[in-house]
Amino acid sequence: MKKNQNKSRRKFLQTGLTLGALMPMLGNPFQSKAGKPQPNFSGDEEKALHPLKILILGGTSFLGPQQIAYALQRGHSISTFTRGKTIPAVQKTVFDDVEQLIGDRNNNHDALRGRKWDVAIDNSGNRLQWVKDAVALLKDNVDVYMYTSSTGVYYPYLGNDLKENTKPVLKTPEGITQVQKYEYDYGVMKANNEIEVMNGFGKDRSIIVRPTYMMGPGDQTDRFTYWPERIAMGGEILVPGKADDPVQYIDVRDVAAFMIRLAENKKAGTYNAAGPASATGMHAFIYGVHAAFNSKANFVMIPDYDFLTKHNILDPVPWIMPVGDNYGSARVNISHAVANGLAFTPLADSVRDIHQWWNSENVSDEKRAKLLGHDSLYKSEIAVIAEWKAKK
Repeated sequence: MKKNQNKSRRKFLQTGLTLGALMPMLGNPFQSKAGKPQPNFSGDEEKALHPLKILILGGTSFLGPQQIAYALQRGHSISTFTRGKTIPAVQKTVFDDVEQLIGDRNNNHDALRGRKWDVAIDNSGNRLQWVKDAVALLKDNVDVYMYTSSTGVYYPYLGNDLKENTKPVLKTPEGITQVQKYEYDYGVMKANNEIEVMNGFGKDRSIIVRPTYMMGPGDQTDRFTYWPERIAMGGEILVPGKADDPVQYIDVRDVAAFMIRLAENKKAGTYNAAGPASATGMHAFIYGVHAAFNSKANFVMIPDYDFLTKHNILDPVPWIMPVGDNYGSARVNISHAVANGLAFTPLADSVRDIHQWWNSENVSDEKRAKLLGHDSLYKSEIAVIAEWKAKK
């Protein structure tokens, strides 16, 4: 892989790793233009049969506030454990009804001692020691421990039907590229944390959820957000990949609702949380996004991997060039999760909500400028399209 490609992939991975590590500390703005919290989770307003006391380790970032909003809607009570340094902005009003415990997963767990909960949801467990400490402290005071993992545990993605029983790599190998190391390190970390949970709580009291790329309002990675914003602009749009190159993604609100439902039913086990409901190719995804807008767009499809690699167009999420170690990154089997209640927001609804959030006062002009800035696919597409047409 060329040097500039390594740099691009490394930056992509570092964004995800950094945001994961900072999960307890970040706040994400997500409110409607009317200032009211959203969403209503597909109109699901009934209360749970048995209200739970739920502890969320983290809870102020992308996934946590959606879990809290859904759980409160279902009648559960929530405690969060964070460093207390960030005022949540996403689903902000729901935090009025949350017990906010202050501590530090590095060295201060006092707020958790002597307390009991029905369920603990670990959203911020991105260090092995953090998970070890939490499991040791909570295993006698919590009935069920739910760990937010990732489909990254399957790296390298060499299969075409990655199921929950696919064995993950548990140690980063030697003699690999820097990009591969970032991939391995993340997957290995998540996989070893899963094992720590299982060992501490046992299989009957452990729930492991492995989301793929989550998207939705409040997404601080800005990865998926590129496509709704670029397609809403219209014009001549570069689309990388072959028509049937698989893509997978999932609305963060769908993951949140699924996890709370699993907790309610104490459905121990491991679940891949990916979407959409049926296999989708890159072209179908692009047309699906476009259906949410009225923009006049002309799509320039570039299926030539060698040409795309030459121009360092490797991974504008949800498309990841499906070759080598990434062949199966969007070939994750979701049948087990669907059978246990995973449901999906229509793509058009997701992208409209993203677009509304992105163009609200909750996102700064500076942040918006960066999405289509000098490092973006948008800035290079005119020249790349011209070269592609000349080549053809």
